[in-house]
Order: sequence, then structure tokens, then C-alpha cells
Amino acid sequence: MSASSETLNDLMPRPWYRRLGRGDFLWAGVVLAAVVYLFARYGSGFDVYETGILIGSGLGLVLMGWFWRPFVWFSLAVAALSLLSVWLYGGDLAAGEQKFLLRYLLSSQSAIMWMSALFVLATLTYYGALFTDSDFAGRVASALTWVAAIFGMTGLFVRWRESYLIDPEIGHIPVSNLYEVFILFSIITALIYLYYEMRYRSRALGGFVLTVISAAVGFLLWYQFSRGAHEIQPLVPALQSYWMKIHVPANFIGYGAFALAAMVGVVYLVRDALARRRPGAALLQRLPTPELMDDLMYKAIALGFGFFTIATVLGAMWAAEAWGGYWSWDPKETWALIVWLNYAAWLHMRFTKGWRGRPMAWWAVAGLFVTLFAFLGVNMFLSGLHSYGSL
Repeated sequence: MSASSETLNDLMPRPWYRRLGRGDFLWAGVVLAAVVYLFARYGSGFDVYETGILIGSGLGLVLMGWFWRPFVWFSLAVAALSLLSVWLYGGDLAAGEQKFLLRYLLSSQSAIMWMSALFVLATLTYYGALFTDSDFAGRVASALTWVAAIFGMTGLFVRWRESYLIDPEIGHIPVSNLYEVFILFSIITALIYLYYEMRYRSRALGGFVLTVISAAVGFLLWYQFSRGAHEIQPLVPALQSYWMKIHVPANFIGYGAFALAAMVGVVYLVRDALARRRPGAALLQRLPTPELMDDLMYKAIALGFGFFTIATVLGAMWAAEAWGGYWSWDPKETWALIVWLNYAAWLHMRFTKGWRGRPMAWWAVAGLFVTLFAFLGVNMFLSGLHSYGSL
């Protein structure tokens, strides 16, 4: 083999399975042990679909940890805090008011309040890092975002346990109403952003992306204090299905990715305006290049479109089981189709026409408003089979 060939081989990325180390196999072993334990303890009550969801979730955790190493530490932190909370509760929901750690840190409501405060603080810190060009402030903002996501996910898991402590007949996965899915949206959007922050090695987009999350937090707090939405309620019959456990998370990976793409589009347009009007502005040098943002918009929309497609198919299958038909032109279904067609057209124009730059940035921003109406506006202004998600 020639020296040039050896040099070329050194530059080629190794296959993913050759990059796995002892830590990766240890992670897989931990997840496998957890899956086996859960099935041994609760599997007698599972049907074939719930068993499949458990196995699929375990496999997904392993692959995510192999693909993105920080996700391992995120998962371990969430697991540790959630298990500590379950242990502190024992079998008594009243412990949430009696034990210090639960009352002020680890009950679902406490954890969600910490999540809310930390996301807002992270947003301000990201903007501070951008305008002062402070690497330290940027690292603090990233850390705050990670901790906020950990508290948010812990809050959801603890809320799941609390629902069973209220009554085993009421117990359900906490993705059943607008309050719970706004928490899920905030966490997923933050995690998707953190992945791309690491991949592109730039924190300049953080304040803009977390502005969407802070807006979601604002709605969440209003919804909680004005409507008492944090109270755990029994599921309506249509939601008492294993489909909810896979349809809703897939949907919100799509929503989170679309939100990220829209805010990257905003930054693209801001940078473009600065470049034309104030080409010497210091801020211009701190924002990512147009090529980077164009690539990130594309990858975020492609990711969101893939998961939104899966969620739409799963929703149709759920509808067939619950209502006897795959599609009924319910307002929620119709607007989901509009969202799907919007992003399908975006991807089509990029692939076939080579569209880039400002038009695609404007389109990504407009797409957020289309998605927002499908997510929230339908519940506010229209009625249909999905009216259980109304405000």
C-alpha cells in the first residue's frame, strides 16, 4: 500500500461500530438491565404493543447514546433524579408537601418550575454571550440549558408516577394535554438545539432558539396559573391507548425541529440585513455564516419532516382504531396535512430547484406560524374529534 493510500485511509471516518468503546457497551448494558427489570416487574400487565414500545425505547436509548455521547449523561441524570423522587414519595402522594427535596426540587411541579426559570435564564445568558462575545457566558448558557432540560424531563417522569399515586386507574404517560406537551416541546427543542450547537461548535444561535422555548414557558405558566392545567386529570376514552405513547413524542420531535429551523431562519435574515446595511457591524462577525445556517435549516426541517411523517401515519392508525377510519378531515388532521405539505414543498424546492438563502429562510419562518396554528390555533378556534386538547 502506498503512503498516499495510507494517508487517505487515515482521513476516512471509521465505521460507527469501530468507534464504539467500553463506555458505549456499558451504556447498552445499563439500558438492557433496565428494560429487563421493567419487563420482569410490570410485564405481566403489558400487551404485545406495550412490550414492543418498551423494547423499542430501550433500543432507541442505546442508539442515541452511541450517536451522541452527552445524551448518556443527560439520561443518567434524569434517571437518578426520577428514581430519587420515586423513592422519596414511597407510596404516599402527600410526601410531596412534607419532604423538603420533593416540595422544593423534585416533585413534578417543583421540577417544572425549575425548568421554566432555567430556560428563561439560559435565554438571557445566550444573548449576553452573543452581544459581549463572552465564551464563558456561552458555556454557562449551555450548562443552564442542559440543567433545564434535565429538570423538565424529570418533572414529566415524576408526574407520571404521581398520576398512579392519585389512583392506578388514572395513571398515564404525561403527554395527554396541552400543559404536558408544552413541557415536552420545550425539552425536545432544547435537546435538538444542543445537539446542533455541539456539531457546529457555535452558540450564537442559542438566544434566538431559546426565545421560542421561553415563549412556550410563558404560555405554560399562564396555562397553569389561570386554568389550573397542572392538575392531573383522568384520560378521556380516546386517549386511553398505547398509540399515545409513540404518536405524541414523534409529533413533537417534528415540532421542535421545525421551531429550530424557523429561528435559524430569523438569524439568517438578521445577518443578511446587517450585511447589506452595516457590513462592518461587530455582531455580523459573531453570527454563523449563511452557509452554516442554510445547512442547519435544511437538516432541521429534514429531521422534523421525517418524524412528522411517522407521527401522521401513527395518528392515522390510531384514528382507525379509535374512530373506525384512518382519515376523517377533522380540523386537526387537515392542518397536520397542511403542515406536512408545507415542509414537503420546502424540501422539494431545495432538492429539485436548488433554492437557498433568503427565500428559504422566510419560508422556514412562515412555516413556524403554520405549525403553531396546527399545534395550538386549531385547539383555540376550531372543534372536532380532537377537542379534548382544547384550551
